[in-house]
Amino acid sequence: MTEPVPATTLFPEYPIEIAFPDLLPYAAGNSGIAYLYTFDSGKPGPHVMINALTHGNEVCGAIVVKHLLDLQLRPRQGKLTLSFANIEGYGRFDPAKPDASRFIDQDFNRVWTAAKLDDSSQDSVELRRARLMRPVIDSVDLLLDIHSMHERSAPLIVSGPLEKGIALARQLAIPQHVISDAGHPEGRRMRDYEDFGNPESGKNALLIECGQHWERAAVDVAQYSTARFLLLAGLITQDDLPTTWWPEESAPSIVVEVTEPVVARSMAFQFAGNYTGLEHFPEAGTLIGWDQVDGEKVEIRTPYPDCVLVMPSLRQLRPGVTVVRLGRIVK
Repeated sequence: MTEPVPATTLFPEYPIEIAFPDLLPYAAGNSGIAYLYTFDSGKPGPHVMINALTHGNEVCGAIVVKHLLDLQLRPRQGKLTLSFANIEGYGRFDPAKPDASRFIDQDFNRVWTAAKLDDSSQDSVELRRARLMRPVIDSVDLLLDIHSMHERSAPLIVSGPLEKGIALARQLAIPQHVISDAGHPEGRRMRDYEDFGNPESGKNALLIECGQHWERAAVDVAQYSTARFLLLAGLITQDDLPTTWWPEESAPSIVVEVTEPVVARSMAFQFAGNYTGLEHFPEAGTLIGWDQVDGEKVEIRTPYPDCVLVMPSLRQLRPGVTVVRLGRIVK
């Protein structure tokens, strides 16, 4: 019988390989919103947004946005918005408790429905920030939301469930693996907000998971994907960014369609292995974990052959949180 993996194995202490930059010099913004900058070329073109710090401990995006501001990058057409989102979470980062500053009151990436943003009876640090940023995001045509992951795994593009998102991810091609999913039961992500999640709209969004939060390679992935995103949108030419921002071409995309989330029902949830992401199980019914329901231990098994695990992690474990998503590779 497979036994649970010890907690000390499931929660390795990843080294912090990159410095967290001081963002206070960027507090003023230029848009009337703190830590948010919009640059208008004065020429027709899309409004493109590069967003960092949806989660306060995901530093690679902040490094990239800071670099773009320091480079004084300006769009050749359309508009470019550069933003640091959950700045309060970022300000509370503590290397001794590096997962604690993901958010303050609630996950900033679970509040993106018009109904929730309009509901004045709901309040949190994250909702207040989302409401400030919302008018800008409402005007964005193309969004790149830069994230990183709890566990050390291959980087991913999260395209959402729509064909337009998958098509844009295939064009971007960095990273190679594309996750097509409908999001989280806990709440809607920014990349799925309003017209980004409307198949009839030309607006589009991608979320990039660049690697483990604090590994140096995550910054490289964030730079590569940002550079290609801006190039695809027509806002820059290759000469507008340093040569180190341009990688060799990626291999053809591998798309994993998420069929269902596994949502923890108790604090007793455990995985059956030291999973970090993209593990593949050829046989249906393979045991991958356990949960507890009404005091009884229940098994979690793969529902079909060739099942792929997407971003498994128990670092934010609580009832109602998605601990892993299950998917299959599609052509």
